[in-house]
Amino acid sequence: MFSTTETFHRWLPAVSVVGVLALGLAACGGEADAGGGEGSDGDELSGTVLIDGSSTVEPVSSAAAELFMSEHEGVQVSVGTSGTGGGFEKFCNGETDISDASREIAADEIAACEANGVEFEQLTVANDALSVVVNPENPVDCLTTEQLAAIWAPDSTLSSWSEVPGLDVDFDQPLELYGPGSDSGTFDYFTEAINGEEGAIRTDYHNIGEDDATGIIGVEGSAGGMFFVGYTYYAENQDRVKALQIDGGGGCVAPSVETAQDGSYSPLARGLYIYISSTGLERAEVQEFVRFYVNHNEEITGAVGAIPMTEAQKEEALAAVDRLIGG
Repeated sequence: MFSTTETFHRWLPAVSVVGVLALGLAACGGEADAGGGEGSDGDELSGTVLIDGSSTVEPVSSAAAELFMSEHEGVQVSVGTSGTGGGFEKFCNGETDISDASREIAADEIAACEANGVEFEQLTVANDALSVVVNPENPVDCLTTEQLAAIWAPDSTLSSWSEVPGLDVDFDQPLELYGPGSDSGTFDYFTEAINGEEGAIRTDYHNIGEDDATGIIGVEGSAGGMFFVGYTYYAENQDRVKALQIDGGGGCVAPSVETAQDGSYSPLARGLYIYISSTGLERAEVQEFVRFYVNHNEEITGAVGAIPMTEAQKEEALAAVDRLIGG
């Protein structure tokens, strides 16, 4: 099960931010009501919130943005999709207020933020069951992580489903593989979880970059197609593709809300995050958007078929928001 400590991460540098939180954010937070919206003086919120990053988190953040802007017409929330890595690059350059991420920030990205004086906070905003999808006509229902590694490893030469070791189904179709590019947090997570090293993967697959729709279209049109993608995109396209069950050592488990939240969909269950800059949190519109994102988590994730936080994660996220902005 996901640790609730994932929800409340860290500021960088930790010591200097104490003054920022105590003197800056507490004062700003006092102007915001607990449910989000107008300040206590009744003034309508206005301004912009700039978000970029993961294509997996993008539908969730876009849903949050739409719902938030419907209540606060004076605020413009912009959500881009540069991938987790591309989003962190912009974030650590001070170009965005919030970075969507489908993995935790890496050491070199932390260093880049430190070098540019960008302090940040991590919040878990959803869960994910990274889904391995195939054509609906594919008779295979479950693959082990070892079979996935045999298909996707850097030195793999498998070209047909009939070559997959230990496959108990007769399926003599060419493997046609689709996957995201190296800026994607899904790419990083999948390669480390399946191949044992971040970025380790065969190179002869269809690199769809951050355009997940292209992977869905590819698998839909190819009997032997396979694509790994965030659960939201699978959920949106269940009539077009089939998700495989994954055996991580304890038997075949399908991707679902329940198996992502309880961690049994191993090793492809993961948290989804937003990273918020300390300078962004000095502004009322960013404060209220973050509060809204957590308070309305079920509504937001439900709008796009994403997997909401567990109750424990939500409680920790709410506590973190209260510590940052004030209750």
